[in-house]
Amino acid sequence: MLVPRFAVCFWCFANFECPAVNVGATLSSSSSSRRKPTQMRISSGRAGFPVWAERRGAGSSSAARWSFSVIPPDKRAPCRGYKDRALPRAQHTAGERMAVLLDLTRCCRCSPGASLLQEADSHVFLLCGAERHRRENGLSDPSPGSHRSVHVLDSGSIAERLYRLKRTLDELDLSAVRVLTTARGREVLARYQETLFTAVYTFNYDVTQTDKVTCSDCCGSAHTDSPEGDAEEEVSAFLQQLPALKGDIRTLRSTLIPDCFGHGFSTRSGGVSYIPTLSSLNLFSSSRRRDPRAVVEENRRRLAVHAGFHPIPLRLVKVNHASDVWVLGKPEPESYDSMVTDQTGVVLAGQGADCLPILFADPVKKVIGAAHAGWRGTLMGVATATVDAMVTNFGCRYGDIVVAVGPSVGVCCFTLDREQAADFISIHPDCVPDPESAKPHVDILLANRVLLQQRGVLPEHIHDNTETTRPPVTPCTSCNPDDFFSHVRDGVNFGTQVGFLWIKESGEQASAPESQTGQQGGP
Repeated sequence: MLVPRFAVCFWCFANFECPAVNVGATLSSSSSSRRKPTQMRISSGRAGFPVWAERRGAGSSSAARWSFSVIPPDKRAPCRGYKDRALPRAQHTAGERMAVLLDLTRCCRCSPGASLLQEADSHVFLLCGAERHRRENGLSDPSPGSHRSVHVLDSGSIAERLYRLKRTLDELDLSAVRVLTTARGREVLARYQETLFTAVYTFNYDVTQTDKVTCSDCCGSAHTDSPEGDAEEEVSAFLQQLPALKGDIRTLRSTLIPDCFGHGFSTRSGGVSYIPTLSSLNLFSSSRRRDPRAVVEENRRRLAVHAGFHPIPLRLVKVNHASDVWVLGKPEPESYDSMVTDQTGVVLAGQGADCLPILFADPVKKVIGAAHAGWRGTLMGVATATVDAMVTNFGCRYGDIVVAVGPSVGVCCFTLDREQAADFISIHPDCVPDPESAKPHVDILLANRVLLQQRGVLPEHIHDNTETTRPPVTPCTSCNPDDFFSHVRDGVNFGTQVGFLWIKESGEQASAPESQTGQQGGP
């Protein structure tokens, strides 16, 4: 009985007419229908590649199991798609694990360069135009027992498919990607790469000449059924559809800051960052970590909507671990750890992941400030430099300024070398409870309180962990992994929370929901 035959050589992604493929064994139908697919045994240049391939017949689809055996290299013939063509191989560091991305939206399966798929240490990703493209070309997902992993990216927008690529790379702890595409494909993919990836990832493009993207064994043209639009807009629209992770957004608010100001301290829930140490409301993108700019911007957008300052963007300090203060309206320095302003329509933010996010407000002059105070910035006096700038530039009085210190590492979890800890003893002996230890514990929070009080800020105008008459806003970040990011606890791949503050317009709501005041409330 005649039955449909369909086979793919996964050595070169050619069809069954490729000389490298020997269709052997007996074709036996599981049904009397002439259209039902059959079980096939295929010998090829690739070891161990059983896959399930779908094929439509008589208006319905079924599955055929393919089993593969090896053809020795010296007996292997090239397929017609490779005739008279050089077969470039991926050049990467010996022993480096990498991924291979084959852009089938522009290249066919027999394109020059597809020998990249032979890399034994590679995970293969097939960027297809649509699921029908995969079915028509016999590109099906491998079984879990396959020699290598093949991942088919064939649904949704380009942004969604490349986001799936990124998630899989992160799950596999991969960062090197070899891409086979055309010159136009490289141009398009590079825009998404800039938005969805960071410098942690390396993309090496093998560009195929436009006149060599197809061969007679394939469908006759490269698949380009995915419309090309603005990459940033497409990525943003896709990320906005993602569900929040770790629950809803929660913020802490200080009852010390008057209602004429909007403010809060973020926690780690309610965002879309999925990497464990960055999940989920990471608010800072670093070239040294895996959370890309687009994801962080979506997290910031969600925080802005929740807190009530959307669409005004967050303006974060440019951390230098020093004491420089930027007065908005003056030329912006290259780096600074504090900002002050009397302008409306701007949201100041100081970030931290153990370092102190500190908010300053003068309800008399309607002036605000935000600072980042690490242990170095504390010793250099960034908190006092901030109140000095408010007094000098806007006529504030030290006694009118209120200060709220956000989530940061407590003395319970933070240590320094003896030489460094000695500088804190000079601020106040209680800043170092165990000075004789090889790694003394240091109370950065107390040091900032002492310095601010010495400058003239009233003790009752400072809301930190020593304030017991108000709901707390300064829990230890290291001790609370479910609520906060922590460099001390999580290492170099840490996320970031912020303290944010703005001057409300006259028409804005005078007070925030009670559930957000001084506690980790819901939206």
